[in-house]
Parts: sequence; structure tokens; C-alpha cells
Amino acid sequence: MNNHKYWLGFSLVPEIGAKRLSLLYNWFGELDKAWIASETQLAQSGLEPQPIANLMAFRKSIDLDAEVAKVDKAGAWFVTLQDADYPAQLKKLPDAPPVLYIKGTLIPDDERALSIVGTRKATTYGRDTAHYFAKSLANHQVTVVSGLAQGIDAAAHRGALDGGGRTFAVLGSGIDRIYPREHFKMANEIVQHGAIISEFPIGAPPEARNFPRRNRIISGLSLGVLIVEAPEKSGAMITATTAAEQGRDVFAVPGNIFNAASRGTNRLIQDGAKLVMDVKDILDEFNIVHQTVQTRVTAEKIAPANDNEIAILDYLSADPIYVDDLVRMSGLPVSVVSSTLTILELKSLIRSVGYMQYSLITDAL
Repeated sequence: MNNHKYWLGFSLVPEIGAKRLSLLYNWFGELDKAWIASETQLAQSGLEPQPIANLMAFRKSIDLDAEVAKVDKAGAWFVTLQDADYPAQLKKLPDAPPVLYIKGTLIPDDERALSIVGTRKATTYGRDTAHYFAKSLANHQVTVVSGLAQGIDAAAHRGALDGGGRTFAVLGSGIDRIYPREHFKMANEIVQHGAIISEFPIGAPPEARNFPRRNRIISGLSLGVLIVEAPEKSGAMITATTAAEQGRDVFAVPGNIFNAASRGTNRLIQDGAKLVMDVKDILDEFNIVHQTVQTRVTAEKIAPANDNEIAILDYLSADPIYVDDLVRMSGLPVSVVSSTLTILELKSLIRSVGYMQYSLITDAL
């Protein structure tokens, strides 16, 4: 563990990333020797002048033991490229982070992971779809990876947690800087059922430039990436491109052609991404055995409470519909439609998605 602090130290030096750190490790044999090396010795290793200057200045002002203590104080730990418990899928990448900060646990089964990402400005359809896929994957012991952002990311984490599975949240900030702040409670849940992961040091703010770097870790931890809803220019599309470059499978859920939030996913399908309509499509790709789970909605349809519930459920879908339209289509009185909607909502079969609008909870289908 004494050598770990030097990995941590080098990871903090500007312009010394995975490739240059590998160069130093191979030349000196141990990073503690590289840390105290002279400028001449560093130059002989092949390190360029600017990274040498950065290192010489940096090591004069940093206390490595204090940096390790910061990690401990944050309730976290870190893993390096030389460690056996560094995620195997990620370790294969040429730009794998030399150090990962972790809050939570990593287990061998996490190698069977799938990333789910998409737009922050998700529609009800998008959130329901992300939740459905994440929950279903969790039921098959697949770890769900995402970025803790609003919209699709949050729905994916919640789906995995609701499914009793494991999930990873990869941050674009220090592991002690949860972003967005409104997901602080969810982050704590994730720590109990997976891990929060970051390559950025303790205290690092969530700067815009960090998120494209974060995205390569999201895809790198996974066997594949599922894009649920994404505009053509978005972080999710960057993740899809990165995943393809890493040799990962790219899946996409088709969406409304008139909705800008689906143009990116539809374009991915047009360009060769695997179209998915059910979790079975993903499980088949990875040869994961299907498990039969009888859902709450299936049970309701086998033994419906009454004809009014059947009528209203038949007219509802993942797309929001106004109460007035339900009254018109069903031919039932307003009072009957309203009371039936209330009962169905209490049964967690439908949800209110806006003023006088309702939709099915599709993750239970």
C-alpha cells in the first residue's frame, strides 16, 4: 500500500496520464523511484520537458500522505492499474485512468455490466423505458452503469435499485462532490448497492470539460451501452461513439421521429446500432439466461377488479393522455373515470404525468 500513494501522486500531476505513467513504471520498475528521480533521470526515461517541469514543481508542494488521508476522510478508497481488483473491462483500455476513486464496493460479478445513458431532458416515455430496462437487467444480475445525471441516468439508477440489483454512478467531479445535489440521497443508496466511481481527485468540481472524460469510463466499465433518448448532439451520443471505439456493443431504443430527444437514438439505429424493444434483445446478445418474472400488471390483467378498470387500462399507454380524452373514448362518466384513475394509481399501475394527464407505468409490463 505504501506504493499506492505514488500512483495517487502521479495521477494528480498535469500531463501525466496512463501512457506516461506506464512509461515511468516500465523504466524505473517502481513509481516511488520515479517520484524522487532527477530531471536528467526522468528525461532518460523518455518523459518530455513539460511533464518533467510539472512533476518537479508539483512534488515540492504536495504531501502524499495527506492526499491519501483526504480519500479516507471522504469515506472512499482508491484502486490503481496495478491492483487485481481494478475493473477488468476498464483495464483493457489504452487510456484507462491510473487511479479510480471509489465509494462503495466492487465485486467480480460487476464485470457483467451494461451502461444506460441518455438525455437530461427526458420524456415520460424515456424515463419509463430506462427504468424498465435497468430493473429488468437487475433482475438478471446485470450491473447497471450510468452517470447520476438528471433524466435518463437517474431513471436507470432508480430502476436498478428497484430491481434489487447493483449499479455504478460515474461522476464528472470528485467523489465527495455529488452532482447534481438533488441526487445526494440516491447516491447514498447507490453506495449501499454498488459504487460511486470517479477518476477526478477529492474536491474536484463538476466542470463541463470533465464529462466527456467521464463518459469513456461509463462505457469502459461495461459490455455494452444502451442509449435510451438522446438528441443528435449530446453527451449520450459521445458515450455511444466512445463505446464503439472501445469495441463495446451499442444498443438504442427507437423513439418518436418528431421528438428531438429521439433523433440521436434513431440515427444510431440507422447507422447500425442494435435496435432493442425488450430486455431479451440485450440478454440474447450477451448469452445471459432469461429469468421468468410474473409482474404486478400481469397479475392484474389475469384477475381484473372490474370492467371500468379494464376499459381505462385498454386506453392508456406509455404516452400521456388527458382525462377528457379518456372520458370521450371510454364513454364513461367523468366521475367514474376519475375514481378509476385514482384506484389504478394507488395500485401503481398508472401515474399522473401532468395536469389531468395519465400514462401506464410501463416498467411493470
